[in-house]
Amino acid sequence: MPETETESGDSWEYSLYIPNDLRAVPICRRTLRLILTAHGLITLVDTAELLATELISNAVCHTKGPAALRVRWSAGVLRIGAWDADPEPPEPPGTLADITDLEAGRGLILVRTCAGLWGWQPLSRHGNRGKYVWCELTSAA
Repeated sequence: MPETETESGDSWEYSLYIPNDLRAVPICRRTLRLILTAHGLITLVDTAELLATELISNAVCHTKGPAALRVRWSAGVLRIGAWDADPEPPEPPGTLADITDLEAGRGLILVRTCAGLWGWQPLSRHGNRGKYVWCELTSAA
């Protein structure tokens, strides 16, 4: 079997810039699936799609400007992040026990529960102030 880029240890990164449009969420999800499949990371696809969907949905639903999905693989760690044009920090997630009582705000609870690590940082992109919310998954291979 030929060695893939991921198996050889190479790092890679993709960015997908999107408008503030809910139709961009499934486009990001499908693009992420293609990227991970092409790099031989099929075991991470389902969880990565869930996390990316939550991050990008928050970026599109809670801001008025453009957004971006960033996917990076390095040293066995997949980092998924969403940049948006709102510099305000995300609301802190509750606990998994809170998830059934909430009408909104469940996304970051899922991110915190499913990801190995997550966080956010202020970040400007193309002159727009905003923030970058990210999470990490580790390959089980």
